[in-house]
Amino acid sequence: MADDHTKRIIGAAIEVHRILGPGLLETIYEEALCHEFDLCGIPYRRQVVVDVRYKDKIIHGQRIDLIAFEEVVIEIKSVRTLPDTATAQVLSYLKATNLRRALLINFGVYRLSNGIKRISL
Repeated sequence: MADDHTKRIIGAAIEVHRILGPGLLETIYEEALCHEFDLCGIPYRRQVVVDVRYKDKIIHGQRIDLIAFEEVVIEIKSVRTLPDTATAQVLSYLKATNLRRALLINFGVYRLSNGIKRISL
C-alpha cells in the first residue's frame, strides 16, 4: 500500500511541475501540491509541528512541509541543486515523527523525475 501512496504523491507532484515548471518559491509549490492532493483525494496535513527531543528536554518549533496518508513525510525544495543537508533534514523528520518513509521533492529542476528522492529508515 505504501508504494501506491508514494506513486500517487509523485504523480501529483509531476502534475504541479508540468503546469508550473521550475523557478518559483517553495511556498507556491506547497500550495499547488496541496490543491492537487485535494483534487486527487490524497489525505495530508500541512506545516505539521513536531517536537524534537534532546536528552530530557522537548524542543518545539520544528515544522514539516507535508505528511500524506499519515505515513509519508514530504519535504519541498525549489533549488537548482539539493544540498546534502536536505537529506539530513528529512532523516531528522523521520526520526522525530517515528515514520519510516519520506519524499524529498525538488521543484527547482527542469525535469522533476531528477528532483525526487525517496528516503526510508
